[in-house]
Amino acid sequence: MQRSRGFKSRTRSKLTKRVRPGRSNPITRKIQQFDEGDLVHIIIDPSIQKGQPHSRFHGKTAKVVGKKGKAYILALKDGNKAKELIVTAEHLKLQE
Repeated sequence: MQRSRGFKSRTRSKLTKRVRPGRSNPITRKIQQFDEGDLVHIIIDPSIQKGQPHSRFHGKTAKVVGKKGKAYILALKDGNKAKELIVTAEHLKLQE
């Protein structure tokens, strides 16, 4: 059988996380709060698949425009097109 050459097979190396001793998923990442209008960086945590955005948005900065359950609705421009993402707090970091 021929190996898969799909999108996910080409991004395996991007979706790995360096293993360190200690807790890999601190609770503070999960309970952080953002307000509407905040600018956040999208930093994908590959150990948490739920609420994870597409890997093309990794490293981008977006604006919080609302909340949907425990996830946040983000607005950003992808090329010339405005997009909205629904992402959980574990994959976000507040811009300083």
